Parts: sequence; structure tokens; C-alpha cells
Amino acid sequence: MNLEVNQEVNDKSTPSSELLLRFGLPKGSLQESTIDLFDRAGFSVDVRSRSYTPSIDDSEISLVMFRAQEMSRYVEDNVIDAGITGHDWVVENDSDVHEVCELVYSKATNRPARWVLAVPDESPVRDAKDLEGKIVATEFVNTTRRYFSERGVAVKKVEFSWGATEVKARLVDAIVDITETGSSLKANNLRVVDTILTSTTRLIASHEAWADPKKRQKIEDLALLLKGAMAARSKVGMKLNVPRERLQSVLDILPAERSPTVNELAESDWVAVEVVVDEKVERALVPELCRLGATAIISYPLKKLIP
Repeated sequence: MNLEVNQEVNDKSTPSSELLLRFGLPKGSLQESTIDLFDRAGFSVDVRSRSYTPSIDDSEISLVMFRAQEMSRYVEDNVIDAGITGHDWVVENDSDVHEVCELVYSKATNRPARWVLAVPDESPVRDAKDLEGKIVATEFVNTTRRYFSERGVAVKKVEFSWGATEVKARLVDAIVDITETGSSLKANNLRVVDTILTSTTRLIASHEAWADPKKRQKIEDLALLLKGAMAARSKVGMKLNVPRERLQSVLDILPAERSPTVNELAESDWVAVEVVVDEKVERALVPELCRLGATAIISYPLKKLIP
């Protein structure tokens, strides 16, 4: 840990008697999407310029930012109680931590990320065994070495790559790099030989924190809210008034998370219906509902959806 980060963590280690949880946010590619997720979960996080310790409107939580690549090591060593990082870096660091829950989001999409073995399109390499005695460049060194070892392939070297790994595919024999959509690999005329690991974002905790009842409850509460924010990302709520005689026809076309909520209105011939649906479904539903006589149709975005 560098001196600047270490000093900020120490300064925040016991800011008040209320502090319960030291929590790590990922700095870098996951930073903005993680802060957005916290916002939708009901937390206001403010990242000051050049600071490693964002503020949060929860007096029981102290935040510190680390690179996702090193987060699991600091959680394992109890420098922080819990944090968010990719499952891939837990594997790469061989960290002994408790994985609380999966949060399927990333920098650009909601797809899992893949660490792939890739070569230039014109390369004769078709299988991992074709790299016997060859050089592979990657940031994912430990996992890549295990991958070849498990297959009995003695590569000459797995060397660490300090970024721009796609460019090095034509300087060495192969690379192992991370991809979500595959667009960067295609843009660099690279071909995937194999997928080494599929990874999603995880909320992790130290075993010591997880064994502490108060800290565990705080972590579980946070996980519940973050998962609720994730579940609501592609959903909308809908409210509408329906003639009682058309209620069953309306219910028949509503794809609800659970049974729709139906309430009586002052006018006995009408009822109010409330439902949660997929955002893409909502745009097709509205015209159908109008044709069935529904009125006062309101749709609204959701911040959290707790099953």
C-alpha cells in the first residue's frame, strides 16, 4: 500500500464511535458504475479529486478506494472489512475471503467478463498445446500459469503486461486479456483460442468481519440494497386505472414480478392496478392497456427492487 493511501486509511480507521465498517470501492474501470450502483441503492458517495477516501452519507461506513486488482488482498489482511472487486482478482491473488454475493455489472455492460487466450488472426496456434515453448503476455499471470500447468503445456514464459496487451499479441506468441464484448479483440485482428476464466463483480468480506455479528449484519444489509438496485435496473413500475369489468383481461396481459396489486377506487366501477414489468415490455403494454380501457397510465423508473 502506498504511503498516501495508507495515511488516509489510518486517518479514517476510527473517526468516531459510530464507525462500524471499513469498505473498499474499486478505483479505475469499475469506479463510476459502482458509485452509480450505490446511488441507486440509496447512498450518496462523493469522490474528491485525488483522494482515496470518498465520503458517504452513512456514519457507520468509512470508504477507501483501491484498484480492483489488489482489493481482495486488503480484505484478506483485514486492512478493510469488505469491498467490491472482480471474482477474477480473488482467483488471481488466491485470496482467502468470504464472497457475500454476486453483482453482475461492469464498466460498459451487465455481461460477465472473460479472460481469453488470444492470438493474431494469421497465427497457426489453434489450441493451448500449440504454445509449448512459447511466450504469453498478460496481466493475469498467476491464473494463466495455472491454466497451462493444468493442461501440461510448458510455455517458455508467462510475462507480466503493463497494459495495452492487445498490441503485444504480435510481439509475443499469445496474450491473455479481459473482454466483455470482444470488440477490442476484433479491432486488433485477434482470435480467441480459449476462455481461461469467466468473472463477475463480487462483494467480498474478510472472515474476521463476517464472524462479527454487527459487521456481518451491516454487510448483509448493504448487499441486500445493492442487489435490489441491480434488480431494478431494467424494470419500471406501472400504475393504471381499469374498468372493473375489464380487470381480468388486463391482468391476463400483465407480466408481474408477483401478483399485481389491485386496489378499490372511490368509484366502484373502477379499480387501480400497480405492477412491475421489464422496461422493454412496458412500451408494448401501454397501447394494449389503452385498447382494454385502462386510463391514467403512469410508468416510473425504479431505484431498488427487493424480491
